Amino acid sequence: MRDLKNYKVAAPAPVTLKGRFVTLEPYEREKHLQALWDALGGKAGINDLLKYFPNDEYAEAGELGAWIENARAVSNWVTLVFRENATGKVVGMASYMRPDPKNGVVEVGSVAHGLSMKRSPIATEAHYLMAKHAFEDLDYRRYEWKCHNENEASKTTARRYGFTFEGVFRQHVISKGANRDTAWFSMIDTDWPLIKAAFEAWLLPENFDAEGRQRRRLEDIRAGIAKDMAA
Repeated sequence: MRDLKNYKVAAPAPVTLKGRFVTLEPYEREKHLQALWDALGGKAGINDLLKYFPNDEYAEAGELGAWIENARAVSNWVTLVFRENATGKVVGMASYMRPDPKNGVVEVGSVAHGLSMKRSPIATEAHYLMAKHAFEDLDYRRYEWKCHNENEASKTTARRYGFTFEGVFRQHVISKGANRDTAWFSMIDTDWPLIKAAFEAWLLPENFDAEGRQRRRLEDIRAGIAKDMAA
């Protein structure tokens, strides 16, 4: 068991994380807001995409920006914007939320993947980079993912990335005038070596065919590595 008597870490700070497919950049209003708004569907599509966010619906980009900036000022969130390396276009975002440096815990949330991220390795690499930064650069012990319990797509994604389902907080909050039960997932530092190895194997060029389709699923790679570790 790790001796934690002298354990001390800092809160997440703005950081740039670069991968093969995507670069994560600290949100800056002038640099990112309009591009992010457009990537998430603009007025015509953003509210459907962010259906399970607790926020009121957005009518224009400034409202999205005000929410991001308020979360940073009040709650110390660090929002990272995803920029596709191949095109230079902004395609999505996620935030380090609810940092608890005393206990080495942080949540990844406010996850919004633009339509151009579908059926591409961008999202997987972005979340690999965020988890790696939390565990290896910041030395955090626990990395959380939470979502509305009705958000089946988010729960499927959490499991695919290697998060462990921990249960449902019933009547957790009131969201958009209705009850929200919240599903909790986590990965911890001792999980990370296996999860990291699977991410990195999945992201290898040889795991993709000429059309960019995966040859092996992330879940299958992780299960195979786990089996080898246990042998």
